[in-house]
Amino acid sequence: MTESSANKLLNGDACHRTSNGRKPSKNGFVKNHCLFQQPQKYRRPREKNQNVTYNSSLYKKPFVESFEETPLLVAVLTYMGYGILTIFGYLRDFLRHWNIEKCHVAREREEQKDFVPLYQDFENFYTRNLYMRIRDNWNRPICSVPGAKMDLVERVSHDYNWTFDHTGKVVKDVINMGSYNYLGFAEKTGACADAAIEATQKYGVGVGSTRCEMGNLDIHEEMEQLVARFLGVESSMAFGMGFATNSMNIPALTGKGCLILSDELNHASLVLGARLSGSTIRVFKHNNMQSLEKLLRDAIVHGQPRTHRPWKKILIVVEGIYSMEGSIVRLPEVIALKKRYKAYLYLDEAHSIGALGPNGRGVVDYFGLDPKDVDIMMGTFTKSFGAAGGYIGGKKELIDYLRCHSHSALYATSMSPPVAQQIITSMKIIMGEDGTTLGADRLRQLSENTTYFRRKLREMGFIIYGNDDSPVVPMMLYMPAKIGAFGREMLKRNIGTVVVGFPATPIIESRARFCVSAAHTREMLNTALEAISEVGDLLQLKYSRLEQPLPSLVWMSEESLLQD
Repeated sequence: MTESSANKLLNGDACHRTSNGRKPSKNGFVKNHCLFQQPQKYRRPREKNQNVTYNSSLYKKPFVESFEETPLLVAVLTYMGYGILTIFGYLRDFLRHWNIEKCHVAREREEQKDFVPLYQDFENFYTRNLYMRIRDNWNRPICSVPGAKMDLVERVSHDYNWTFDHTGKVVKDVINMGSYNYLGFAEKTGACADAAIEATQKYGVGVGSTRCEMGNLDIHEEMEQLVARFLGVESSMAFGMGFATNSMNIPALTGKGCLILSDELNHASLVLGARLSGSTIRVFKHNNMQSLEKLLRDAIVHGQPRTHRPWKKILIVVEGIYSMEGSIVRLPEVIALKKRYKAYLYLDEAHSIGALGPNGRGVVDYFGLDPKDVDIMMGTFTKSFGAAGGYIGGKKELIDYLRCHSHSALYATSMSPPVAQQIITSMKIIMGEDGTTLGADRLRQLSENTTYFRRKLREMGFIIYGNDDSPVVPMMLYMPAKIGAFGREMLKRNIGTVVVGFPATPIIESRARFCVSAAHTREMLNTALEAISEVGDLLQLKYSRLEQPLPSLVWMSEESLLQD
């Protein structure tokens, strides 16, 4: 069993050799996944076992996440595939060294060989020999609104993906299954687009100054007040870039003598912000509460290294929805641990805000929790709102402090006015303050589409990861050759997808990642599912060993769960 699959066990459940007559999986291990035991309601695969967590009282509804193990034969063949690619890579590097094969990569000139090298050949080995073979699956130019459907500029390569030439043709009406357009606000018509046009005519496109100088507009103030009201917090602050919201604000919150406890699958912006802060960083296993509690206990008992002084601050950093796994943070348990050990909680809701919860207010709304229990609520406007930038919400003292100490607040140019207006209009629609039910309809449509799409993929026999309610749907491909083949075959069928491989994922867990949108009609989803099934048969991707698919679980009250 691989370390990456072991890390996906929920709530600290351990992998163990089978005993008591239970049938093992193909690699001899059993994995426990489900938070609630639901007797006689659905069947798990024979090679897996269910377990009831001791913290079920914190949840008011079933919390089900699926991480089926990599079949042993598939894992072996995947390692062999990467091994063969590596061997041929070294062979091609040898041919390039002796000028037998043309070298396209940047390299040092002969007269500069005595200088410190700018390019490390070994570091670029993967780019030269593996990534270039499938580079045509990324950076495809789009020439329309990236909504439920989009138009792509056709391009070809005559040198094995080192360069591309545009043919002048456009691939029309490609179904977009890759954009984070969860609520369908990435559109060129409608209330949002009209309001953004009016804001452009009134304010222009750019501000040309920071917020603390001449770039603080009334539209920015209105937006921040609306965001605070939407989140249910005292105050909020907006930033022009989502990545910088994390990477530039975490250093303002923690520093030397502080401890950051970070989920191992946190986004690169969170990792960068933690490193820039100068704080001590310790990583806990993904969504594993036993691992997190152990780190908290050790931090309290032992304190700082060498001096053993108490930590100035302990900050737990998690995400709402993890964009590569499709999993949802176990927020009720994280909050319980945070309160027990007097730590602070930083919640990144980039993918969950607008996409989860009955009111679209993110993972806090999804679990029915109090926003005041989260110390720092961060999110982005780039997904569900169809805009750009990010925000931080919390107590007024926190926001006032960040206005004076955040690098994003002091040195970054203010958010573009039409972007701010897009955020205001889309957020009011979600809240129902536009006088229509459009926001509620989109939230309901997203939930229905997510449930339908996940259920159909399971019925087809694909291995998919993540929570049943997550609109991010990773489908496992595993083998390196199938990464490029899947993306190309899907585009032939007019379906735009995102494929991901090593080093963005563990080496044996390459995947295709689908993002479900409220803008997708049932016809679009059926067309995409037909194409996925056809390509899955072609590439032999239906690895799942489930006896039958899991039915969609209904919302249940805590009382009914206790009765069960």
